[in-house]
Amino acid sequence: MKKFMGTDFLLNNEVEKELFELFAKDKPIFDWHCHLSAKEIFENKAPKDLCELWLSGDHYKWRAMRSAGIEEKFITGDAEPFEKFAAYAKTLSLAVGNPLYHWSHLELQRYFGIDTPLSPDTAKEIWDKTQEKINGGGFTPRELISASNVFALCTTDDPADSLEYHKKLLGENLSFCVYPAFRPDKVINIETHNFPEYLSLLSKVAEIEINTFSDLKKALSKRMDFFRSLGSVASDQSVATLPYAPAPDSEIEIIFEKAKSGTELSVEELDKYKFAVLCFLGKEYAKKGFAMELHLGALRNNNCRAFSSLGADSGFDSIDDQKQAQGLSRFLDTLDKEELLPKTILFTLNPKDNFVLGSMIGNFQSPEAKSKIQFGSAWWFNDNIDGMTAQLKALANLGVLGCFVGMVTDSRSFLSYPRHEYFRRILCHIIGSWVNDGLYPFDEKALKRIIGGICFDNAREYFLGSA
Repeated sequence: MKKFMGTDFLLNNEVEKELFELFAKDKPIFDWHCHLSAKEIFENKAPKDLCELWLSGDHYKWRAMRSAGIEEKFITGDAEPFEKFAAYAKTLSLAVGNPLYHWSHLELQRYFGIDTPLSPDTAKEIWDKTQEKINGGGFTPRELISASNVFALCTTDDPADSLEYHKKLLGENLSFCVYPAFRPDKVINIETHNFPEYLSLLSKVAEIEINTFSDLKKALSKRMDFFRSLGSVASDQSVATLPYAPAPDSEIEIIFEKAKSGTELSVEELDKYKFAVLCFLGKEYAKKGFAMELHLGALRNNNCRAFSSLGADSGFDSIDDQKQAQGLSRFLDTLDKEELLPKTILFTLNPKDNFVLGSMIGNFQSPEAKSKIQFGSAWWFNDNIDGMTAQLKALANLGVLGCFVGMVTDSRSFLSYPRHEYFRRILCHIIGSWVNDGLYPFDEKALKRIIGGICFDNAREYFLGSA
């Protein structure tokens, strides 16, 4: 029996262990998609306790706690910090097989030197040890990012964001880079936001009066230039599925005018608007050098009562099961026909679409970048051993795994970086098992290039160019 989450965690033979130690373990991290706060990085305040680090805003943990029958008071309510931590300890002890179990214990090991499994019996002992460590210093956002060997991270920012803290961070002497990423969801998914109010805000920030769809495009282009001036290299779009609904500009202007006035749009009108704005965005990204991330397949805010009281991103989203292939194909081809298809990373929340996306990327590759069209890492509900294994094997079967840009935390937590180690161990287990079984040679030069590339080098080249 192996030691609980010991040095050979997720590694089953000597080849796998050697690959991890030689080529993966010490590579820097380029966390090119996360939800960390530039404001918190700039202010650099130390946390009060592990409850603040672990349970403040983490809907993964909140969701698990609800499933364990924990009252909302101990999740998002006004319970004392240790009471919330104890409730999470109770939950975690039951969450065998859940990636939270591994992530939480990796974080305890890597940041606090604690190997004891967390349970109701050990909660107080672990709380006291972590509190002593936190009180001793080293847990500010910048210290945690630096200690995690982070080369760069990309935050997620609305086009109307002032990016004031990104500007302030440019004047700081940091050991890592913080880039904003352009996320125009409120421009795309207008049925879920107060669109007229948002247009007013965007108009003010862009200093362009937005009365027409043409004005909206000018404002978005101007904001992209502003993001680019602060180092932005990526954009992110979250859409359940991509509609294929081309319409003439004159019709889009009519639809836009209705939306601007607050009139509810039909499904057909929404599809035409979304297709038009996504096509504009994609072409602008190609012109301005942004990579385009497409996060597909989330069914959000399922519980109306919970959304009313707690808002979005509170743990009430799940996987959608709509068809993706046709709309995605036509969207990518529309951009490609004009030679304005940007670097694109496709994520799916539904693993049924692994082979859909894994095969789709091969339709639109070009020599301007290695694997210009990428199949993004296992995302959200797939961010676990089975999900990562399935995504990596699908990509290996259908594409060129050695060109993959690798893992992201997609997290709001400054303690989330061991997720990269988790991914790297799974990667080395998969490739090492192929080597051990004679399916790939033990060619150290080639394996170093493949594994080191997936862990870091490919992402740096993809987003920033050759080093």
